[in-house]
Amino acid sequence: MENKRKVAFYTLGCKLNFSETSTIARSFQDEGFERVDFEDVADMYVINTCSVTDNADKQFKQIVKKAMKLNDKAFIAAVGCYAQLKPEELAAVDGVDLVLGATEKFKITDYINDLSKNDMGEVHSCEIEEADFYVGSYSIGDRTRAFLKVQDGCDYKCTYCTIPRARGISRSDTMEGVLKNAKEISAKGIKEIVLTGVNIGDYGKGEFGNKKHEHTFLDLVTELDKVEGIERLRISSIEPNLLKNETIDLVSKSRAFVPHFHIPLQSGSNDILKKMKRRYLRELYVDRVTKIREVMPQACIGVDVIVGFPGETDEHFLETYHFLNDLDISYLHVFTYSERDNTEAAEMDGVVPKNVRAKRSKMLRGLSVKKRRAFYESQIGTQRTVLFESENKEGYIHGFTENYVKVKTPWNPALANTLHEIKLTHIDEDGSVRLEFIEVEL
Repeated sequence: MENKRKVAFYTLGCKLNFSETSTIARSFQDEGFERVDFEDVADMYVINTCSVTDNADKQFKQIVKKAMKLNDKAFIAAVGCYAQLKPEELAAVDGVDLVLGATEKFKITDYINDLSKNDMGEVHSCEIEEADFYVGSYSIGDRTRAFLKVQDGCDYKCTYCTIPRARGISRSDTMEGVLKNAKEISAKGIKEIVLTGVNIGDYGKGEFGNKKHEHTFLDLVTELDKVEGIERLRISSIEPNLLKNETIDLVSKSRAFVPHFHIPLQSGSNDILKKMKRRYLRELYVDRVTKIREVMPQACIGVDVIVGFPGETDEHFLETYHFLNDLDISYLHVFTYSERDNTEAAEMDGVVPKNVRAKRSKMLRGLSVKKRRAFYESQIGTQRTVLFESENKEGYIHGFTENYVKVKTPWNPALANTLHEIKLTHIDEDGSVRLEFIEVEL
């Protein structure tokens, strides 16, 4: 019997990339490939790239080197955002054989033949204007929860961001397509689905190839909440100007949607928000947080923030720091600004020295630790539902409550991918929360 060709995948970046990697992997399995871990020897390695930060660019070269060490004869392909933005640069990396742009990545199996190494990286990329069609995706098998893509691309013009040039215009899956994928995921026994996209609050635009909204994000969450068999639904990052009161109210009364919101802020200074060309001011952000707290006091609220944007003075930064310190939020994702080619921000005056950026980042990361600790402490003594992961980490199994408190209990493989009613008891030194079971259904 002929040995199956082996393929391995590595994903950089966001939940959306993970959903797309999983879909691409299934296309290889349909062609008779065997999927293996990236740590294993494979005949082909596929790297799904990201270009949101400078660090993701650097990581790519390290991952290629790692693949070459595992098998120096392996065929290496690059797809994703960095592959669309700088295909020639990736093709020039030693060991890379194939680079596919935004419209080609889902047809990757059409571009491979005998997996012989190329003398030079072969590039197949498009003008980003051609990326005007939608390809549905979801991840399964990689994690306890599934990432379900509902939207792609972005029409916003934030001055620091390359995503519109990497992914194209805002466009959505059809309602029928989303619900079909959600049911497929549920049928595989997965307990939690995370909705993902570039700008998911813009859902409905481009649903049938036009700019008109046939459906809204509120319509989407309303219909998904009715799908039987889905235990949990979680909204990933959503822009504050697109998070409407009606959506917050629906989540508060929902059967399946959990009380967890991740809302990008980027800066607590209105001056900087205007320079970033964000579509709101800090006052609207306060309004969103206040509304969530009114109807869901126990909700977890995460925040994206960028430090070191051009023109950000010490006063601007302190404005952001104090704004976040006073806001009733649960944790921060802190990004240190890095210059991206062909963006407005890269040409702006007032460049913040890198050592200052690093100092500001450290301060906000410290604030995040404080915020998360305070949120966890507020949850001690409460009863929650936890979904356990499937990994043994130093003798413990971890999981997350519906409102995103990370919990731990001694390792028991029977708990993996199961939901349990628990009471949160105390916080461990590693920041996880210990629990006691109220009822155990193994």
